[in-house]
Amino acid sequence: MSAHRFPVRIYYEDTDFSGNVYHAAYLKFLERGRTEFLREAGIHHSELATEGIAFAVRSMNIDFIAPAHIDDMLTVLTEPVEASGARLKLRQTILREDVLLIKAELTVVSIKTSGGPARLPLSIRALVRP
Repeated sequence: MSAHRFPVRIYYEDTDFSGNVYHAAYLKFLERGRTEFLREAGIHHSELATEGIAFAVRSMNIDFIAPAHIDDMLTVLTEPVEASGARLKLRQTILREDVLLIKAELTVVSIKTSGGPARLPLSIRALVRP
């Protein structure tokens, strides 16, 4: 699957006293991008939950390159990198037009809602082509 694009508009509530987007707001934008990436592939969190499966972020490395500001229109790009066992590695970027603002690499793991690891469903592993 190629990179998924998700648009985000910046609102006042996303900014801090300096007028820049507050760093924690980017986590919400990245999460929404990942959710929509899966949704477009036909994978819905609510359906996984009925199977007793959920995702947890295992690790995330974020590089804050440039700030975003109120009223900016951003694009969150999400692309799968690797899938194995219970892990899915993703690369995400946030852009304002062609300007790179954020780079993130992360690993999410599949877990049982009752506790413990769960194998990634085949539908998710299929998102990453060898």
